[in-house]
Amino acid sequence: MNNFYLGIDVSKGYADFVIINHCKKTVMKNFQLDDTFDGHTRLYQTIKSFCIQNPGCQIMAGLESSGGYENNWHQTLLNFQNSLNLKIAHLNPLAVCHNRNADLKRIITDSISAKSIAEYLISHPEKVTYQKQRNPLQSHSKQLGFIIMLEKQYTLFRNQFESILYVANPTIMAYCKDGMPEWVLKLLIKFPTVKQLSRVKPHTVAKIPYLSRERAVALISDAKSSIASCTDDVTGDLIKSYAQQMLNLKTTIKTQKKALEKSCDMPEVRLLQTVNGIGAFSAVALMIYIQNIERFHSSKKISAFYGLHPVFKQSGDGISRVQMSKQGQKNVRRILFMVTLNAIQSNPLIREIYEKKVSEGMEKMAAIGLCMHKLLRIVYGMLKTQKPFDPEIDRCNRQKSIMTDEGVKKDKNRRLQNYDSKAPISRRQHSKRVERKKSQVDNINKCGIIASVPETI
Repeated sequence: MNNFYLGIDVSKGYADFVIINHCKKTVMKNFQLDDTFDGHTRLYQTIKSFCIQNPGCQIMAGLESSGGYENNWHQTLLNFQNSLNLKIAHLNPLAVCHNRNADLKRIITDSISAKSIAEYLISHPEKVTYQKQRNPLQSHSKQLGFIIMLEKQYTLFRNQFESILYVANPTIMAYCKDGMPEWVLKLLIKFPTVKQLSRVKPHTVAKIPYLSRERAVALISDAKSSIASCTDDVTGDLIKSYAQQMLNLKTTIKTQKKALEKSCDMPEVRLLQTVNGIGAFSAVALMIYIQNIERFHSSKKISAFYGLHPVFKQSGDGISRVQMSKQGQKNVRRILFMVTLNAIQSNPLIREIYEKKVSEGMEKMAAIGLCMHKLLRIVYGMLKTQKPFDPEIDRCNRQKSIMTDEGVKKDKNRRLQNYDSKAPISRRQHSKRVERKKSQVDNINKCGIIASVPETI
């Protein structure tokens, strides 16, 4: 069966197409179609005509993730699979870009990008996963993106609101250290400035939910002796508008989260919730981004995909520091960061790892990043084995790793030749070799390999 490769470069409202063979030779020149019904129909007719001219052929199609513009074309090609010998793959734009740069292409156009996508399918077949059906969590992904956008808006409102509140009612900010409670927002909607708050009775303020009479008395007393510099009506209207918008955003976020949790009640979500620190919404969000665990062949793959793997660069005598790569989906790292903070408080396993690394001298943020990596690998293992969280499994695996690493460590790169003292190396490299030789001798003595034989009695 002859394989042909269809590269699709998607733009807003249209897409460029090209078909090449396994020798990367163009067999159908670039053509452009609009993202309309007529354009999708013409694409079907073109592919069908090509298959008739090349009987027994199979077309491998690929398109990049482009922020959602590719979804219409992707769904159409999935529907084509019912009547055409066609396979479709969603590709990582970064991988395609690196492959194009490796070919030293100096000019980039839509037609050249389409051909680069097709060439990537040929050059790296082991990294391409062809899909047979639409991702069932795609609509939920849009809803999750909407929630994240609302949370960012709320954070923006809160930061600006606090700067205004500082000069309009500074004493009430003492109740907003861990967020902005709803009773504070409702209080500011009714009495936005200290001038208005100081004139009301305690029982009027106490009618606001979750606000006791004792606290109402204290708030009014503080308002009467406040040092606020802005008590005019314009500032009051501004505070009232900010508080109302923030209250509406909090309500909308809460409603959307409940709806998302209800619509994503899956066995995998319930499985992730067995980890202390992962709540219902966090479990749903992780599954939406992971989609299908079979996409990743190892825990290292999923860590690298979401940018949690450490990066280390060494070339000659130069060494770069080890740090998190932070490539891939930043929203996954954002969710894992909050999950890790909760797990450090409520999960003994994660807290044990965190405290151990901090006690060894690791910076706190670096230790949190390490725990994020650990949690993602735990999630991977749970989804692969379909087993609930068991901290003893991880402890046993770590113990096996320690036992495996014990003994004399040899540099595998030097297995063909030992270090030659006559080599024209730099002073830094000489120091490294001396230090490594010393550590090996210490390790040998510790293990008792060259210890003297005891005398017989």
